[in-house]
Amino acid sequence: MRLKIYFLLILILFLSLSCEKEDVTKSSRVVIAIQSEPETLNPVYALGINEGVITDHLFLYLLDLKWNQQKGEVEAFPMLAEKWQWNSDSTSIEIFLRKDSKWSDGKIISAYDVVYSFDIYSDPQVQSRFYGMFKNFHHFDDGRVDLEKTFAVIDSFHLIINFLPDKIISLFDLAFPIIPKHIYEKLNRSEIQTAEINFNPVSSGPYKLKKWERNQFIILEANRDCYLYDEKIINQIIFKIVPDYNSVVTQLKKGEVDLSEDLQPSDAKQLSSNPNLNVASVKGRQFDYVGWSNIDGKYFSEKNKIKPHRFFGDKKVRQALSYAINRKEIVDQFLLGYGSLCNSPISEIFVSEFDSSLKGFEYNPEKAKQLLKESGWTDKNQNGILEKDNIEFSFTLNIPSGNPLRDFASTVIKNNLKQIGIDVKVEKLEFGVLMDGLLNRKLDSWILAWFIPLPLDLKSYWYSDLKQTQMNFAGYQSEEADKIMLELEKKLSKDEYIVLMKKFQQIISDEQPVTFLYWFDNIVCYNKRIKNITINPFGPVQRIWEWRL
Repeated sequence: MRLKIYFLLILILFLSLSCEKEDVTKSSRVVIAIQSEPETLNPVYALGINEGVITDHLFLYLLDLKWNQQKGEVEAFPMLAEKWQWNSDSTSIEIFLRKDSKWSDGKIISAYDVVYSFDIYSDPQVQSRFYGMFKNFHHFDDGRVDLEKTFAVIDSFHLIINFLPDKIISLFDLAFPIIPKHIYEKLNRSEIQTAEINFNPVSSGPYKLKKWERNQFIILEANRDCYLYDEKIINQIIFKIVPDYNSVVTQLKKGEVDLSEDLQPSDAKQLSSNPNLNVASVKGRQFDYVGWSNIDGKYFSEKNKIKPHRFFGDKKVRQALSYAINRKEIVDQFLLGYGSLCNSPISEIFVSEFDSSLKGFEYNPEKAKQLLKESGWTDKNQNGILEKDNIEFSFTLNIPSGNPLRDFASTVIKNNLKQIGIDVKVEKLEFGVLMDGLLNRKLDSWILAWFIPLPLDLKSYWYSDLKQTQMNFAGYQSEEADKIMLELEKKLSKDEYIVLMKKFQQIISDEQPVTFLYWFDNIVCYNKRIKNITINPFGPVQRIWEWRL
């Protein structure tokens, strides 16, 4: 009898310890649902939003950006750069680095890492996500930063950065993640994109990679060697890959997931009524668009020359497509108050720059038919599909899989275009496959979101030099728009700047290199146990080291 009692006591003790361990684990972790697996954890190539969020917590920036809610503007704050001082005409800046920052392999972060990072990011051979963004630095014709003219390293924690004269220079020019020179310099630059560091990075941020279980989860753990660490920091952040949207909603309700974004408007009310959940939204940062390849992508890839696309190289055709799409139907039936029509790539959160006079392309299928006829597209054989030069107007519209909004939008667009004699096949692709198709100009048409950069950056997305601006997926070509973007790089008065920004919007609205669909709010749901979380134009998953449980 005593033996049985002893056994039961041991069993109860074991179970209580197990429960305590589970509670402690849950009390020191946050689970964030993401719908697709990141392609990389390398900040050089982190193009996707989820990739950017994760790498932003793995790698310290020289200095980073945050949103000042009171002023409604972006501000810079120190990270690796502990302090700095501009010269009298703001053409150079003296930077003093923190001396207590280390890489996750124990090596000290130095000024040489900073110089090397800018070299890698601007190298055309590397083709980083930041390539083409160093216009204010001394640089060569191919966009690569001239290191000798730009950087003067005083010692391991002290350097001077020189900029071109007559440019609008700001701390935003320095807001890039710093990468470890001693790791990257061992690699052939043409092979960085496929190297092991993409999946097992040597990092420096408030979190470091603990485990990446493919197609299941990515676990980050607090980095005790980072200056941002304190005892109250959340110990583990788990990015759980949940491809099925309905499963995300279910797991939020059950507490299996603590946070998810990009939720459907139809679920917002129901989730708001859950006593354990908060629902919020981020406005003015994302719009969906239909991308039209303005150029023949295959011809450009093979010959490095511009040839108009057989369908979408004609401005009248692009205008016709925009008239033919009933954008308001999508906004009214799906977004349910969590979005609005989009007429340009400038958000109304930029109060001064936003051109409210743009009317956009209201749904007008008859106008669309007229423009197509003017461009030579007619239904000669009466089969319901327009043709020109013996080519039927038939194409594939690619969308990322697992996105209900784009599923709905693509159905509306397919039906709208069928009514004016255009045949559309909708094809769903995994995000990584879709991005590969865009970067290598294999796709004719697609629906994607544009995440508005803070601060505003037009050139990286719209400039005609496609070697420098790989994010110009549509291959948009405009001398007039190029001139404006180059003027915007100069020192201008606020009034001059606003005039140019509005002129750019008028040009882009007229030429319709893409069809601007709608602004959509990023609807976020998170468990109330997460405290000190900030929801602003930078999104919900930011500055996680400040969150508390």
